[in-house]
Amino acid sequence: MLLFLGAFAALPLLLPWLVSRIGARAFFVAAVLPALAFVHAVLLAPAVFAGDIPFEEYRWIPAIDVSLSMRMDVLGWLLTLVVTGVGALVMLYCRWYFRGKTQGVGQFSAVLLAFAGAMYGLVLTDDIVVLVMLWEATSVLSYLLIGYYHARAASRRAALQALLVTTLGGLVMLIGVVLMVVQAGTSSLEAILADPPTGTVVDIAVLLLLVGALSKSAIFPFHFWLPGAMAAPTPVSAYLHAAAMVKAGIYLIARLAPGFAETPFWRPTLIALGVFTMLLGGFQALRERDLKRILAFGTVSQLGFLTVMLGYGTRDAALAGVALLLSHALFKSCLFLVVGVIDRQLNTRDIGQLSGLGRQAPVMATASFIAIASMAGVIPTLGFVAKETALTALLHEAEQGAAWGIVALIGIVVGSALTAGYGIRFLWGAYWT
Repeated sequence: MLLFLGAFAALPLLLPWLVSRIGARAFFVAAVLPALAFVHAVLLAPAVFAGDIPFEEYRWIPAIDVSLSMRMDVLGWLLTLVVTGVGALVMLYCRWYFRGKTQGVGQFSAVLLAFAGAMYGLVLTDDIVVLVMLWEATSVLSYLLIGYYHARAASRRAALQALLVTTLGGLVMLIGVVLMVVQAGTSSLEAILADPPTGTVVDIAVLLLLVGALSKSAIFPFHFWLPGAMAAPTPVSAYLHAAAMVKAGIYLIARLAPGFAETPFWRPTLIALGVFTMLLGGFQALRERDLKRILAFGTVSQLGFLTVMLGYGTRDAALAGVALLLSHALFKSCLFLVVGVIDRQLNTRDIGQLSGLGRQAPVMATASFIAIASMAGVIPTLGFVAKETALTALLHEAEQGAAWGIVALIGIVVGSALTAGYGIRFLWGAYWT
């Protein structure tokens, strides 16, 4: 794992030169590294599931006990598959998306691969200080990716907005990390969660960590930066804003929940903000005419859903949240890539101008239908399994009389209706007359 992290740091330095030699075909080379990391994670699956957790460590700064430590438990393993698997596919997609283009492609390929490496390290590191470093690295790299069309004022504004929101959230989170490390006496996430510290200072630290997580995953009141980031090229939207970067905050919530879900403000904060974000994003998606912005606000809505499930703090809710996380990464990245094809071929994403595309591109329409069906929770898709599991977990909590379980259940039911609505709007607008 440390070897792959080193490779993710080194290979991007060669990509600009490679692009200058062979053009967009360099993305084939870039795709090899995340593909190998994906295969490596698959091969480690038996050990992970058997409880023999792979762990590697390099003592980086011994004076303050900071290590480059990589630990692949089940949650880290799943996120690794998402980051590397979707990353490899997006790299291959870039080969055709940037065909015939040269300006800025070398830098773009290097930054995109470096971002994949930062996310790979973020979901696997066991050192919470290193996690913050990689967290801020993803913010800076995403700024460069969102601002790819730097000649456009809208792209520059969107990139700066995303950078300010996620970086400031990260700085707040850094204060929380310092407090947590001091109180726990260690920077190891495994050790902190095995014996969670308690007290007022720890509660403040957890709250500051949540601010960082919520800002990164575009949860209200930080939701506004994500739709603006749709000014980025479509591969960036598919990878950063569906499968990778926005999942960082969700990952942190899932990672901390086993140790701190009983903190007094944890459940009220995450459920209230998660439900409101799901409803707000779903309602706004019904009002949009741009296919990409429909998906953007749909992503905001789904991130609210994930926050509710992974932040609820029970085993069943966590399992449902993990299934939702995987299904969301698959169907939403697919839909973003489809929109990229439509935009590149027809030079429009406006549903008022698209008509009859389903007859011209039946294969793409079928892929979109399957992805939307998974998003809406239609049997027999993975999204159906995930959503049914989520509803079952919350229904059980509601039947036990848990007030926040009732709030979460009602919010998820209404939000799911909105999800089906904007999913149908997407299909009708893109493919019908």
